[in-house]
Amino acid sequence: MVPEKIRNVALIGHGGSGKTSLAEALLYVAGATTRLGSVEQGTSILDYEPEEVERKISLSLAVATVDWNGYQINILDAPGYADFSGDARAALRAADLALFVVSAVDGVEVSTELMWRVAAEEGIPRALVMTKLDRERASFSRTLDQMKEVFGKRVAPVQVPIGEEHALEGLVRVVSERAYRYEEGAKTGTQVDLPDSVADLVHSAHTALVESVVETDDALMEAYFEGVEPDREVIVKTVHEGMLKGEIFPVLVTSAHRLVGIDTLAEFLVDFGPNPLEHSVPPLSSGSLEISPDGPPVAYVFKTMADPFVGRISMFRVFSGTIPVDAELELAGDGKVRMHNLFKMQGKEHRDVQSVGVGEIAAVAKVDNARAGDTLRAPGSDVVIVPMEQPVPVMEIAVAPKSQADEEKLSTALARAAEADPTLRIERRAETGETILAGLGDNHLEVTLARIARNYGVEVETSLPKIPYRETITATAQAEGKHKKQSGGRGQFGVAVVKFSPLPRGSGFEFIDSIKGGAIPRQFIPAVQKGIEEALEQGILAGYPVVDVAAELIDGKYHSVDSDELSFRMAGIQAVKAAAPNLKPVLLEPIMHLTVRVPEENTGDIMGDINAKRGRVLGIDTDGGIRVIEAHVPMAEVQRYAVDLRSMTSGRGTFEVRFDHYEEVPHQEAERIIEAARAESS
Repeated sequence: MVPEKIRNVALIGHGGSGKTSLAEALLYVAGATTRLGSVEQGTSILDYEPEEVERKISLSLAVATVDWNGYQINILDAPGYADFSGDARAALRAADLALFVVSAVDGVEVSTELMWRVAAEEGIPRALVMTKLDRERASFSRTLDQMKEVFGKRVAPVQVPIGEEHALEGLVRVVSERAYRYEEGAKTGTQVDLPDSVADLVHSAHTALVESVVETDDALMEAYFEGVEPDREVIVKTVHEGMLKGEIFPVLVTSAHRLVGIDTLAEFLVDFGPNPLEHSVPPLSSGSLEISPDGPPVAYVFKTMADPFVGRISMFRVFSGTIPVDAELELAGDGKVRMHNLFKMQGKEHRDVQSVGVGEIAAVAKVDNARAGDTLRAPGSDVVIVPMEQPVPVMEIAVAPKSQADEEKLSTALARAAEADPTLRIERRAETGETILAGLGDNHLEVTLARIARNYGVEVETSLPKIPYRETITATAQAEGKHKKQSGGRGQFGVAVVKFSPLPRGSGFEFIDSIKGGAIPRQFIPAVQKGIEEALEQGILAGYPVVDVAAELIDGKYHSVDSDELSFRMAGIQAVKAAAPNLKPVLLEPIMHLTVRVPEENTGDIMGDINAKRGRVLGIDTDGGIRVIEAHVPMAEVQRYAVDLRSMTSGRGTFEVRFDHYEEVPHQEAERIIEAARAESS
């Protein structure tokens, strides 16, 4: 397929806005499927994983292709829920157009705003499509006003619906002012006279679109003032160029259920949509890249996944040249790979191809060392495409196999899951002995574990991770640590006098050697330090490591025969124990920096909840129609914040969380934690 006839379109939007239903409608109307797939009925070819069928939502990126009047439209159906936003970002890197799907019932939601910003940073042209116009409470005018409020005055409708809710009949193309009515079950609209009920709305939308067009060109503006309106070809060309520059954001209208506007959406993508040669060069960390069919092959791996029949599948977008089957390419930084079998994906179905050219989206199996974000290139090339930035995990769980025999199997399964999903993080936490699985929310983690159980047969037990509390001291004290042991033969003897002092928060541990006159021989002083560090690691109050302490070794005694390293290590341990009662130890807890993004009406609930969680609001900002709340909250209070926030905002809020600092635990809370720790260790 020549690149000029390819359209790569990512469907982006909040969960539940109708992206997959829209994609299924496109497949059906274009003849790629023989029946209209349904998410609700579990017959969607794009939501095919068992977990997707069960939950009736998209959980991962799916790709399908439709042919429309000699053009190839590659649809990248991205999940909309924040828990799976890594795949939405991956779709943007592979696409030439981001089609933002907005429900005419629910309007612009938080995830849509966030991904709009990501698309702008990526330099991807954007358009909007209004869905669910046949549903109760759907409103074209209300949703359009909100789009303009959130995304700016460059939002320009190129279609207007005829009727809405149950009275939805069809649409009007704003450029030509032609009206189309859709009979029940019909895949295409029939041209009819412009209804009086929408004539005024269409005329005003036409005028607004023409004014947006002429504003981009002085000659067009001058002619317009003289009463000459640009013709259809000029409007299409100018809107197309405006999309490429991020100056015009067209709005289309649809109902996937009633098949209204699906044919005109396909025509819009063909007529107005960017082709792969118009894609800006993605960010590079080395080398240079020209997007051309004649250049050396360069491709970007945007997603990897495990297939039970063919093994690891790597999905990629070609940015330069042509890749034939069996080509030997270089995986940047990780050796050579052979592209043994190339195929296109239609949901879970595969169609083998002999080669893929610039702008095409394809997949290859069994390139086991490929990861999402990797660059495939001609051998000897130095081109490296910068990986798409991924969201940081916000929720952690501790995982362990139900059967001890499955420990190794679980370790392998977790590693494979993290390789396929760059938004997952696996960590072995030495201080608690736990394996931590971190992701973008509870749904993300639940789905990951369900896939592990299905693909690897490993049943997993989960729990909230133990909080990494710390202890510190608030007073200065001096103590003598003495170790003396005599049991026949050579004994053990070491005395260390140590002064302990508190240090500023975050300082860690400092050892000061103030020995004068050889009271302790030089070779034994490191042993004293080692003993002190060992004892502090064991804790004073509740078994948590003691931090922000200075230990000054000021005096000691030794025996020429009985003293050795072990004796002075034990003396260091005894010095800590002897000083402990006078050091006034306190418990410290990790404090997280929380950034919450919510609709304005949820602000009060979020603030109240942060206060109830012993948090401190640092500030509130406004970003479009969204409130951004910054706060410090104890880690113990936000371990399940993904669940809390979804409940408070009906899924419309998003957040980020990162460790900030340690802080003293309030007395009453500290007593409870210390008591629980002592009970566990007894």
